[in-house]
Amino acid sequence: MKSSVWITKFLGNKEKKEREKAIRRWYIDRGDETHRLFYPGINQNSIVFDVGGYYGQWTSDIYSIYRCKIHIFEPVTYFADNIEKRFALNPDIHVHKFGLSSESKKSKITVDRDSSSFFLQGPEQIDATLVCFSEFISAENIDFIDLMKINIEGAEYDLLEHILNRDLAGRINNIQVQFHNFIENCGERMFAIQKKLGETHQLTYQYLYVWENWEKKTKK
Repeated sequence: MKSSVWITKFLGNKEKKEREKAIRRWYIDRGDETHRLFYPGINQNSIVFDVGGYYGQWTSDIYSIYRCKIHIFEPVTYFADNIEKRFALNPDIHVHKFGLSSESKKSKITVDRDSSSFFLQGPEQIDATLVCFSEFISAENIDFIDLMKINIEGAEYDLLEHILNRDLAGRINNIQVQFHNFIENCGERMFAIQKKLGETHQLTYQYLYVWENWEKKTKK
């Protein structure tokens, strides 16, 4: 699917309308049941990263189809504990009680169900842990990730910029990401990430600030 890449600072009227259209198209296309789960190259030997696990439903859906190895990253302890209980008897699913980022550090996260974010303010804030992506894959001896889903409420910019700056994008076959529009200069940062990703990957679908997927280009 070919789609326009929108450049915005904060969403203006035009971009807001386009995002509303994208949301409608997403539901019409049943994106949660099709785009986000359809990866024919994945098999039992594949490694999948679920960055922003929440309740673990996406992991459950992916595993039920492919029986692959999955690493879930969830910095909100309450959610991570529930995910751990959910998959306690499944040795293929590894739950990490921290998020992935550009550096390893402690930070405050606002807890608000599936909108929990390091970048939004709210009445409930807790301490959370972030681990540097490049340090994690090095420590775990992970050379290749078949699919990396990223839904981390604004933290996707730092993470993807880190991956690109370290020239690690080529070690990820598919990057499924939801960009969020409440980050300052979100449009410019999103466009820069997409432009850089385009050197190694190609879009397979894109819905403005909803979901998009980048698949690694095959060598000709």
